[in-house]
Amino acid sequence: MDDSATDTQAASEMLSDLQPILRGQDLVKTFGRVVGLNRANIELYPGEVLAVIGDNGAGKSTLIKCFAGAHQPDGGTMEIDGQEIAFGSTNAAREAGVETVYQNLAVSPALDIASNLYLGREIRKPGVLGSVFRMLDKKQMRIDSAQHLKDLGIGTVQNITQAVETLSGGQRQAVAVARAAAFGSKVIILDEPTAALGVRESARVLQLIHDLRSRGMPVILISHNMPQVFDVADRIHVQRLGRRAAVITPQSHSMNDAVAIMTGAMTVDEADQALGPVREPAEVAS
Repeated sequence: MDDSATDTQAASEMLSDLQPILRGQDLVKTFGRVVGLNRANIELYPGEVLAVIGDNGAGKSTLIKCFAGAHQPDGGTMEIDGQEIAFGSTNAAREAGVETVYQNLAVSPALDIASNLYLGREIRKPGVLGSVFRMLDKKQMRIDSAQHLKDLGIGTVQNITQAVETLSGGQRQAVAVARAAAFGSKVIILDEPTAALGVRESARVLQLIHDLRSRGMPVILISHNMPQVFDVADRIHVQRLGRRAAVITPQSHSMNDAVAIMTGAMTVDEADQALGPVREPAEVAS
């Protein structure tokens, strides 16, 4: 047996031992007569970046909103770390370690940047002032928020006390991404995170995704930007007509193949689909 065959067999054995950190099986979600999910399946493995792509109306956002607690599926099962879960709210999902950056950002425009980063997780002052009078430690939140933005490489935000409503669209997206990176403990879901960002900020977000993966944090990335998807993804989940059409990798298929699968012009046999991550977490592009 040659070296390549040995490596392939070893990789297959390694993948067979992995258990998904997130799994959805036969998920169904309807909105009246509109079918959002039609027995959809998804698996996310530890330390991987899973891109979810599909045409408008394919059910991408509906799928991730089930795991974010914004939607409750009408059928099927969801699991986190092998345990079946049912999130009744977005707070329940966040408490379970699933942090989401929505396409509409979900920020509070009237609050400042630090307050948005710590929304629902406010730090209170030590001692009686915090426990009895419930006073917020705004100074500490601002210090920590500035550090989170620095870690993300966001240099366009000059004043951490600035109200979010005064920021540009790209700056608001940066705040939302920084919040997810700061508090996601099990899974981070990014819904079009670079859609409103400039070239430099988009590159920073993509680098953050690489950094999260290098630390073993699994990421679900929803994006229409194929070059970005093929740059950062380990596997690519193709959603079509409310269900999974295929799972491919940047190594096994081209961007044209991905688009063809999205539109139904090409099909992929189940035996040829990627069933697990193809790289070790340490093998991240520098």
